[in-house]
Amino acid sequence: MNGMADESADFQDVLDARLGRRAALRGLGALAAGFALSRETEGSEHLSDPRAPASTDAPSAARVEESCSSLRFTEVPQGADDRVHVPPGHAAHVLIAWGDPVVAGAPTFDARSVTRARQELQFGTENDFLAFLPLPRGSSSSTHGLLCANHEGSRLHMMFADVPNAAFALAEADRGHVEAEMAAQGHSVLEIELAENRWRVVPGSRYARRITASSTWMRATGPAAGHPRLVTREDPTGTRILGTFNCCAGGVTPWGTVLVCEENFNKYFAGSAFPESERRNHERCAIGAEMEYGWHRHFPRFRAEEEPHEPNRYGWVIEYDPYDPTSEPKKRTALGRFKHEGATTVLAPDGRVVVYMGDDDEHEFVYRFVTERPWNAADPAANRDLLDAGTLSVARFEPDGRLLWLPLVHGAGPLTGANGFASQADVLIEARSAASLLGATRMDRPEDVEANPVSGRVYVMLTNNTKRKAGDFDGPNPRAPNRHGHVLELMPPALRSGERDHGASEFGWELFLRAGDPFERPDVTEIAQRAIYHPDVTRDGWFTCPDNTTFDPLGRMWIATDGGARKGIADGVWATDTLGPGRALTRRFFRAPVGAEVCGPCFTPDGTTLFVAVQHPGESDARGRSDGVAFANPTARFPDYEDDHPARSAVVAIRRADGGPLG
Repeated sequence: MNGMADESADFQDVLDARLGRRAALRGLGALAAGFALSRETEGSEHLSDPRAPASTDAPSAARVEESCSSLRFTEVPQGADDRVHVPPGHAAHVLIAWGDPVVAGAPTFDARSVTRARQELQFGTENDFLAFLPLPRGSSSSTHGLLCANHEGSRLHMMFADVPNAAFALAEADRGHVEAEMAAQGHSVLEIELAENRWRVVPGSRYARRITASSTWMRATGPAAGHPRLVTREDPTGTRILGTFNCCAGGVTPWGTVLVCEENFNKYFAGSAFPESERRNHERCAIGAEMEYGWHRHFPRFRAEEEPHEPNRYGWVIEYDPYDPTSEPKKRTALGRFKHEGATTVLAPDGRVVVYMGDDDEHEFVYRFVTERPWNAADPAANRDLLDAGTLSVARFEPDGRLLWLPLVHGAGPLTGANGFASQADVLIEARSAASLLGATRMDRPEDVEANPVSGRVYVMLTNNTKRKAGDFDGPNPRAPNRHGHVLELMPPALRSGERDHGASEFGWELFLRAGDPFERPDVTEIAQRAIYHPDVTRDGWFTCPDNTTFDPLGRMWIATDGGARKGIADGVWATDTLGPGRALTRRFFRAPVGAEVCGPCFTPDGTTLFVAVQHPGESDARGRSDGVAFANPTARFPDYEDDHPARSAVVAIRRADGGPLG
């Protein structure tokens, strides 16, 4: 906020001092000794796949020096090219790419024959969230399981040779193009197994499934199900919804179901002349204002002026059972409607299930949902609809380091009919407006929100916010504008048992790190913009725009990024300790091809495999410029590296050559 420059400087001084004290502890080596792992000193640094030539990069000796970090891999150097890179002693393999077969009988990929019929059976575009679920169900297998993948978006000019650019895709693409695009979005379920230190997709699996925007019917459940604001001409019940799209991050429940999050749903709807009953709602969600898809030209339900309730049927969290390919996906309306990025579950001490969520937009909020009833581990059927009843809350960060969870409950405070909320359904459909009325803290694009399974602390990835004006900042959002993002750490109160109470109404919070290049030397007027990490971070260890995150079995955090091109480096994955002398000492582990962001990092239970989603490779150059880039001339031809093949999003599996734990 205006007039807070001095407060920002004080906050900076406190943080610098704290990091300095922590760095002094590194000589004790307590964490490093406790997490001792063998050092990798030889091996491949490039994509280990017959479709990709070897990289010739050589690691710097400086990257293998002793440090206070518990991580013992050799850092991957910064840079940008058309390859993927992993540390020496590791190998990366392409598991599956856009267009590869999923469902039994699916054809192989043919770049000149992309149709709805084929895409309904094949791996979709722009894989994002990944989840590994062991087989058999309930086991802890790290060699056999299901891999569940979201397909967030698509770019027709990267899918079809006859679509020259994004403007043509929006305004002129024909119905066949659009139908194929709709079938390419959604979700995939694969059965995979490990053999000879390499993963493969099990062909013809009974678990294999595609969930798409064009053919999968879903059911709305919870307080908003059947509400008049979900009723359309196609569905007078307000409970039957066709498909899902823009599925970004997600989560896995304690009972083994998958949560799929609908994010930028607004970009699919046209219109601006909305009925008064939906005007505030649609304008707050930018319906019609940020269109990227031309689906409205062929499918009337995407014309919000004609079907004003259709947008209300998207922007939810979807639950489905990957172990049952016939299970009906359900849109759990109790979790609220906004641009969902992630739905991470954790148990409160009393057994209630807590779901952490971010609303991925500038100045939007961090949310938490707590179920009404506890999880019943002995009776899986009792958990079937657990997410239909509970309390959705939004975060307000106080300057004194407290986080208050404000319940979004109809009738409480300003959430009344006088302010346009006639029921709990209205509160959930317009969660953004309800949160604003409660005084929630506006955040810098909150994306993944993940709980550390070892420490119980919760980490929020704030990707960036260039819409913040000078002087418009606060403690949890300490830069304006914020070009590089940061990571917040939330501390649920600790109980005598040592557990963290994720159901408590008040947490603590602090800044974990501030992204960007710490080797830049800003002048005195820019000092509040500088990056903050552990003092020992190397020139390869810094990053920009944190997006998704996960934790290995030791509780170390692995961060995937989306925005490296802003600094001329490729996106990738960085790892860091969260406690001890190596806290916030980030180290680069994986580098993606130019033009790609990295999404959905997830480990097998034993920590020996890291799966990552390489999304939209080749769509821009090392500085983020995409003018003229299309199907015929991507900036990277990953993963096939053949002149007649387009760039394809893909899932990459990373393992050590000796099969040991990563890190």
